[in-house]
Amino acid sequence: MSDNQNPYGPGLEVSPQFVPGQDGGDKTGGIIPYKNMPALLAYYLGLGSLLPFIGFFLGVAAFILGVIGLRNRAKNPVIKGSVHAWIGILLGGLMAVVWAVLLGVVVVAITVG
Repeated sequence: MSDNQNPYGPGLEVSPQFVPGQDGGDKTGGIIPYKNMPALLAYYLGLGSLLPFIGFFLGVAAFILGVIGLRNRAKNPVIKGSVHAWIGILLGGLMAVVWAVLLGVVVVAITVG
């Protein structure tokens, strides 16, 4: 390409265009693991487990889906999502325990007091 055809000005290089699928990636750059839906759902449910009242149930679901997502990743290393699955497992599991303990404290406080 000559300098008069270069839209960036004379002497500046024109970088090659990114072609989706060239390196096995996709339009999201591999950040969103849409091919590993259990891992993605585990991530979002793990974040949802921070909500009061429904957090326990969302946490348990996030934990289970995170384990399924890790198994999917182990079976097929091409799909992504191990980080999303781990976040779902850790955050969902932790919040399920926290909400269960808080529920237990409330039940004991009501029955004793």
